[in-house]
Amino acid sequence: MSVVAHLQELKKKHENLSREVESIQRSPGGDDMKVRELKKQKLRLKEEISKLDA
Repeated sequence: MSVVAHLQELKKKHENLSREVESIQRSPGGDDMKVRELKKQKLRLKEEISKLDA
């Protein structure tokens, strides 16, 4: 897998996590623990994207 393709895949995963977080936060009684874990995953992806994009 090329670096460009890997970056695109990471960005797609990051966007999917963003949508999932938003969905949970909009729903009544959303799971705060789940949101926290998803945000940590997003941060790890963002850091990896930044390293590869530099």
